[in-house]
Amino acid sequence: MLGRSATGIFWMFRYLERAENTARLLDAGFRLALTRGDTASSAEWRSVLITMGLDSQFADKGGEYTGAHVCNFILRDKENPDSVLAMIEGARTNARMVRTAITRQVWEGTNEAWMVLKDILARPVRETNLGEVLDQIRRYATLVRGAMDGTMLRNDIFNFARIGTFVERADNTARILDVKYHVLLPSVAWVGSSLDHVQWETVLRSVAGERAYRWLNAGGMDARGIAQFLILDGRFPRSLAFCYEKLRSNMGSLAREYGGETHAHELLRDAVSGLHQASIEQIVDVGLHEFVVDFIASNMRIAKAIAQDYRFYE
Repeated sequence: MLGRSATGIFWMFRYLERAENTARLLDAGFRLALTRGDTASSAEWRSVLITMGLDSQFADKGGEYTGAHVCNFILRDKENPDSVLAMIEGARTNARMVRTAITRQVWEGTNEAWMVLKDILARPVRETNLGEVLDQIRRYATLVRGAMDGTMLRNDIFNFARIGTFVERADNTARILDVKYHVLLPSVAWVGSSLDHVQWETVLRSVAGERAYRWLNAGGMDARGIAQFLILDGRFPRSLAFCYEKLRSNMGSLAREYGGETHAHELLRDAVSGLHQASIEQIVDVGLHEFVVDFIASNMRIAKAIAQDYRFYE
């Protein structure tokens, strides 16, 4: 496969995953803001911007930390290159670039997502229709992913799509865990203490993990358990361990198809080994924030190595 095609597939699915993750994060922020006072609500909306790395950009615009201002900035602001609208357009642009490499169902799902969401986001989003808008974003991301799973050959194209998905998903889960955890739990000494369950449910809602966590833990809710679930539980499809097992599998398929491993495989192997050997006790002792910061940096190095090893820009 040409590096240009690999780039298009990889980023098409990164953008789709990022759009869905953003919708989930906004939904969780909205639900939590409804349960808190004005000051706490502003802090929650700011934490959403921090998670996405957009706080300084939003502050430069002089916007207020309210649901309407933050949501419209994240979803549709033309001055925000990382808006959901820009993500969906980026996914569609990349899909068009690799049109001959994807199935008709994948292309049509992506193109329909762009047309529908472009129309919806042409107008300011209000609290009364925010839920509907976020549902549509999640729906179309799921539609395209389902089309890929159901119609694509399991070849290098499929592997680059999955690699883009899980690189992005791991980054998102790590950022949510770090920002949300420290907004709600400012001191590591508080790990295991009793805090407001509504707040912790919001952390899980951000990654669509509330029901799975409750099922596995008989309804119990505690900081250490949530951290372990989101980092080390390989059964949950948005945990760091799950994402990296899928990355390992798809990167292994690329190695077999292209006749050998690359530097990215070595970096990924070390990262997977570190997750397998880690325990939540060790992570808490070192510091959750420190662990997550190291993970995000490692994830970025792996993504850059993949781009370099497979000549994404040629």
